[in-house]
Amino acid sequence: MAEIAILRPPPARTLQALTFWHEVICRSMASLPYDLSNRQLGIFLTIYLEPGAHSVKHLSERLGISKPAVCRALDVLEQLKFVRRQRDKADKRNVLLQRTARGSAYLAAMADIIVSVSRTH
Repeated sequence: MAEIAILRPPPARTLQALTFWHEVICRSMASLPYDLSNRQLGIFLTIYLEPGAHSVKHLSERLGISKPAVCRALDVLEQLKFVRRQRDKADKRNVLLQRTARGSAYLAAMADIIVSVSRTH
């Protein structure tokens, strides 16, 4: 006879956090012009929110994903003009990532959605 797993509801705080995140995602999909994957969003937020220079190697190490995965995500972010790649003047082998005005505007729109959701939760 197979065992039946009894599912318990998550603790209230966990449920509240998940409900908040769900609402942020739903509003983002409805109002933002671009739908970023979790990987693209993680890289985007790291570049925009963490100080200092960012390279493919740095992002790979920081986020625990492969360099090719970082490059694929950056290809999309660059196509959207959210980031710009530029050769490091100190080390031509290295490519540094720069923020853009368009990326900053997208980040501000995301922040507005999060603030709006936080007011209702």
